[in-house]
Order: sequence, then C-alpha cells, then structure tokens
Amino acid sequence: MSEIQFNSQITNEISVTPDAAVQLRGIVDNEDGVAGVRIFVAGGGCGGMNYGMTLVEQPHDRDCTWEGDDGLKVFVDAVALGFLEGVEIDFRSEGLNQSFVFKNVFANTNSGGACGGCGGASGGGCA
Repeated sequence: MSEIQFNSQITNEISVTPDAAVQLRGIVDNEDGVAGVRIFVAGGGCGGMNYGMTLVEQPHDRDCTWEGDDGLKVFVDAVALGFLEGVEIDFRSEGLNQSFVFKNVFANTNSGGACGGCGGASGGGCA
C-alpha cells in the first residue's frame, strides 16, 4: 500500500490581492510572536459559510500554507481549503469602512452558495 503524500504548499488554490497582502503584512508585523494569518470557514446553514481570519502563533502540522512574495504566510487547514479553493482575498477601504473581502468563494464547488431548503420551523427554504 502506498502512502498518500500531503501537499502542504498552496499555490493557486487561493489568491491574495496586493492590497490585502499589504494590510495583512502590517497586522502580522505589529504583533509579537505571530507567524501569519489563519483563514477559517465556519457555520453553514441558510446563511451560507462564514469566512474569517485570525492570527497564528504556531501553525498546525496539517496546515496548508500560502506564502506571499513579502514573506506573509497564510495558513488554511485542509478541510477549509476545500471550501476556499478559488477564493480571492481582497481589501476594501470606503471612507471609514475597511474590510477584507472573500471573492469567488464558490468558484470551484458545485454550490452556487444557495441553500437547498433548510427545513426550519416554517418549513421554508432560504429567503
């Protein structure tokens, strides 16, 4: 039986725009002992998946890693990567509002992001 090789290097599964990379690099550089940023996927249900980021002091053994030209490291666990494949992380600044934006989150999945009928108390699907 052959052993399956775990590929921990992210190449084109996700992308980070230059604006987002600059912002993330600035956040990482301002914190002591931080190795990079973790992208995570949570939730589900009618509202769809929730995407977020947190700082990482020590990556996990089974993390996949995307590394930018400036040394920025983005960590994603293998399960979350399946939901993130094809995503582009961007940064938007509109007046006082600044945020990271996940674009194309359903680019390489068979889901359009719509709920197939949640069966809530009203028996309805998603609004």
